[in-house]
Amino acid sequence: MTHDLVSTYGMLDKMNVIRPERCTPEGMTAFHTDEYVDFLHKVTPETVHELTFYGRRFLTGDDNPAFDGLFEFCSISAGGSVGAAQEINDGSADIAINWAGGLHHAKKREASGFCYINDIVLAILELLRVFPRVLYIDIDCHHGDGVEEAFYTTDRVLTCSFHKFGDYFPGTGALDDRGKGKGYGYAVNVPFKDGLTDQAFEPIFVSVIDRILEWYRPSAVVLQCGADSLAGDKLGRFNISMDGHAMCVRHLRKSGIPLILLGGGGYTMKNVARAWTYETACALGIEDTIDRNLPWHDYFEWFGPRYRLEVVPSNMEDQNIKDGYLDKIQQAVLDNLRDLPFAPSVAIQPVPRLGISSILNHGGNEDDDDMSLDKKLKKIIRRINDERMEYEYEDTEGLDPDDNVTHGSDEDYDEFPVSDVRSRHNNHRRFFRSSLNFDLKL
Repeated sequence: MTHDLVSTYGMLDKMNVIRPERCTPEGMTAFHTDEYVDFLHKVTPETVHELTFYGRRFLTGDDNPAFDGLFEFCSISAGGSVGAAQEINDGSADIAINWAGGLHHAKKREASGFCYINDIVLAILELLRVFPRVLYIDIDCHHGDGVEEAFYTTDRVLTCSFHKFGDYFPGTGALDDRGKGKGYGYAVNVPFKDGLTDQAFEPIFVSVIDRILEWYRPSAVVLQCGADSLAGDKLGRFNISMDGHAMCVRHLRKSGIPLILLGGGGYTMKNVARAWTYETACALGIEDTIDRNLPWHDYFEWFGPRYRLEVVPSNMEDQNIKDGYLDKIQQAVLDNLRDLPFAPSVAIQPVPRLGISSILNHGGNEDDDDMSLDKKLKKIIRRINDERMEYEYEDTEGLDPDDNVTHGSDEDYDEFPVSDVRSRHNNHRRFFRSSLNFDLKL
C-alpha cells in the first residue's frame, strides 16, 4: 500500500529506486546464530512443532508463527536494509529508505514480536565497516529491545528508544537500562505512559536527540519509524498525529547526517501507509507541497471516509503530563547523557572495500549453491590472486619482459587440498586479513 501510494504521488521519479540482493543465510549469520538461520531456512507450518520442540526454542510464544515463504520474507526484508546501508557507505545516497525493514525485536537465536531476522542490526553492522559511530533511534510504540541487546556492550552504537513502558510488550526499556561495560551509557531509553501527544513528544525528542548529536557525534543515523505509535493504532497506546510522527524525519534530515529510514510496527494499515508516504515526502523535502487529498490509486477505498493524507489524534487523555512525569523523564535522560565522554574514538584501521558476502560471491550465482566448501574457497582464492596479480602487473611496467608475472590456472589449484593453502599461499591469507578484516580459517 505504501509503495503504491508513493508511486501515485510521483515520488519514485524523484528517487533512485534499486532492487538490492536478498540477504543470504551467510549474511544473516553476521548477527544470528547458524543454528537459528538454518532453522528459518527449513521450517514450514507442518514441521514447526517438531523443529521447535513444541514451542520451546526459536519460535516461542504465539506471536511468531511459521508461515509459507518465511525465509523468503526474511531475506527480502534484511536484504533491503543491508542494501540501504551499502548505499550510504559508498556515498550513493544521503538518505536511504526500506519500509519493509525495521524488525527490531528479533534476537540472536530466536524470533520475537513478529520479528524473525533483525535487519536493523545487520544494517548497522554494515555501516560500522565505514563509519566509526552509528546512532539508532526507535520511535515505535514498543521498545527496540533486540537492537539494544545486540549493541548493549559497545560504545560504537548508541541506541535511543522512545516507547510505551509498563504492562506492555516487551516489558523492557526502563530509564535505568543504560548498557553494560564499555557500552554503559550508550543505551538511552525514554519510557512514556499512555496517550502521548505531539505537544508532549516533540520537545523531549528534540532536546534528547540534539544533545546526542552534539555530544556523541554520530557518523550515520538509523531511524526506525514504527507506525504503531500513531493515534488510533490497534495495538498502540499513543496519540501522535502523522505530522508529529514525521517531525522526527524532518528534524534528522536537517542535521545533514547520512540517514536510513526503516519501517517497523503498525497495525492500522491505512494509517501506516499514510505515515510512511508522508515521511518519504519529508525525506525528499517536498512535504509542504504534497496534496493532502489522496489521489486515486489501487487501494483508494481503504482510506475512507476522509480520503486524506492525515492521521488525526483522538481525545485520548495524556497520562505523561500528570505530576510532572514528562519533565522528570526528560531531565533524567539529559543528566545521564552528560556522563558520557565526548565522541568516543575508534582505532584507525583499513576499511574493507567490500562486504564479506560480496567477496565470497554468495547470492550472486545460483551455481555456487551446490559447490562444496573446498571448491568455494579455491574459487575465492583464485579470484583474489588474479586481482592481486593485476596490481602487481601495473607495477612491473619498464621491467625486463622475462620477469613478467603469470596467472595460475584452475588445475594448479586443484592439485593440492585447500588445507595446504596456509603454507603455500600465505600471501593470500594476508590479503584476506587486510581486505576483509577477519581471519579466514583454512
